[in-house]
Amino acid sequence: MNTFHIRYAKPTEDGAGVKIRRISEFTGRIDPFLMVDELKSSIKDDYIGGFPPHPHRGFETLTYLLHGGLSHRDSEGHQGGVSRGGAQWMRAGSGIVHSEMPTTDSDGLHGFQVWINLPASLKMSTPTYRDVQASEIPQVTFTGGEARLIADRWQFNEISGEGAMTTLGDGAGMADVSLDANATVEVKLPEGYRLIAYVYNGAVSASRQDAVIQGKAENGGLMVFDRDDQTVRLHSETASGVLLLSGKPLDEPIAHRGPFVMNTAAELQQAMLDYQSGAMGRLDR
Repeated sequence: MNTFHIRYAKPTEDGAGVKIRRISEFTGRIDPFLMVDELKSSIKDDYIGGFPPHPHRGFETLTYLLHGGLSHRDSEGHQGGVSRGGAQWMRAGSGIVHSEMPTTDSDGLHGFQVWINLPASLKMSTPTYRDVQASEIPQVTFTGGEARLIADRWQFNEISGEGAMTTLGDGAGMADVSLDANATVEVKLPEGYRLIAYVYNGAVSASRQDAVIQGKAENGGLMVFDRDDQTVRLHSETASGVLLLSGKPLDEPIAHRGPFVMNTAAELQQAMLDYQSGAMGRLDR
């Protein structure tokens, strides 16, 4: 689907009562992404319960923190933790049980978790996990702002750089962009990729390379661009923060139920049976 649109995150809860703002889409409208959660609170009770052990199959998660921290454990034996500026990447693949428990700093907890779909050929791949510490994430500076490159290759105006991770999923990326007030930056994408921009601070308008205005999003707004928009201009009305996602749509059927994302209903049923039987492993609280 090649239609620019804007939607806003809605408040909800997940895990052990963690308060989040969520945009979920399992129809392919933000393909290859599935969900964008923003975790943000300075009130400890809003997040301290964290995300106790729970399963996943068929996709990846990437959690990026602006403030606070997360510790990770999973049924494959991986353990790790990151603090402000770091990220946690997990490929659930054929199935994994994991927990994510928050820690805090002086500014509370603020971060994002993004679900990235996997193609059918990788849905049953071996589960794996990686911490990406803040010191590993490259930063580029351009006129009017800067960007931290978490994954994949990015180009802002004529400045380009490689992310700490080569890619997400089967060809997707993430960057955290800070824009000064009244700044404009051109984001250039590989052919066939789509840009998605989540505004988590300030207000940002967007236009195509031909200067046609597409729209404006404020705090909590997600802008989803056309697949053929290979160059997008972002303009900040105020000092703004934007989480950018880029990816090549998979164009495959999406079958979703709870923590499982597969291609068919039969595969979902098998995922539930495998979890219940312990085939995805177990993790004590």
